[in-house]
Amino acid sequence: MRSVLPFLRRRWRLVLLSLCLLASCRTVSFYTQAARGQWQIASRARPIKEVLGSHGTSTVLRSRLEVVQELRAFARTELRLPADEQYDRYCDLGRKFVVWVVYAAPEFSVEGKKWWYPLVGSLKYRGYFNEQEAEEEAARLRKAGFDVFVGGVQAYSTLGWFRDPVLNTFLSRSDAELAELLFHELTHQRLFISGDTDFNEAFATAVGEEGARRWLRAEGRSRELEIYEGNLKVERDFIRLVLETRSRLGVIYLKEKSKDELRRLKQAEFVRLRTEAEELKKKHGAGLPVDRWFSKPVNNARLNTLATYYDLVPVFEKLLAKESGDLERLFQRVSTLKSLSVDARRAALISAAGS
Repeated sequence: MRSVLPFLRRRWRLVLLSLCLLASCRTVSFYTQAARGQWQIASRARPIKEVLGSHGTSTVLRSRLEVVQELRAFARTELRLPADEQYDRYCDLGRKFVVWVVYAAPEFSVEGKKWWYPLVGSLKYRGYFNEQEAEEEAARLRKAGFDVFVGGVQAYSTLGWFRDPVLNTFLSRSDAELAELLFHELTHQRLFISGDTDFNEAFATAVGEEGARRWLRAEGRSRELEIYEGNLKVERDFIRLVLETRSRLGVIYLKEKSKDELRRLKQAEFVRLRTEAEELKKKHGAGLPVDRWFSKPVNNARLNTLATYYDLVPVFEKLLAKESGDLERLFQRVSTLKSLSVDARRAALISAAGS
């Protein structure tokens, strides 16, 4: 098999050369760590067939990779997602997360800070392969007055620029969750609109969840489907509280108040969110890990981590229903909106879903 590693080296050298000529030292440093991290993944990845054929492969890992093979086949034949040469290799990074992502937002705004990247445009997050470097960026942003949140991420997509491998970081998920993740990332590879984070993540989330449901049905795993749907409901109920909090804060920040008063109102909303979440926990029980979620800072940036992935999901679900559940027609329908601006695209989606 011809190695792709020389090709990777050439591509990253070209990207880094252009950035060195055009960008600041901090920007060059960011892309250098990104290239280094991607190179680490590419150099460690082994074909899944080779891993499965090795006597040293554990029973657990073998079982998980066999599920991945089934999911790739389903993605390709039933969901028409680009699974060829994707997730056909395995890489053990020896850590819990593949990247640590920095989110930021002004102290009195629910609009997330954006960073510009070659090829993909503006995104509402900054990813680092090293946790310390992510925390250093977070500290810089806090010093500049931003609300900041840093979260570890188990998977990401290179949008087809490279062959994404299966990572140890996400193999501990249940079969249903693993299906959702793989279908989510493959959706990015089929449709990604430059500069529109909310569209890309919510659309991939909607397709990933629907794909997981269809795979479980196809496998006759009705009990697992019931559990998966139940978990989604609990998750959606909590996300609804977060998005309602974010919406109320958006109104508060427009008021002509002193900074001290805005801070008081802001904290009052976070207290209200915690209270409402505790009430929801009583309803759902152990299925809602409220204490764990609130163990990390709650601020504008933290709220945006959920808004980005879920705010538009109900819209895409309604559009899929309008297409009689035909995913291919949904892809075609939303693809026609690529030329619109972010705001115009969002308005068109909401209008179409409600019409």
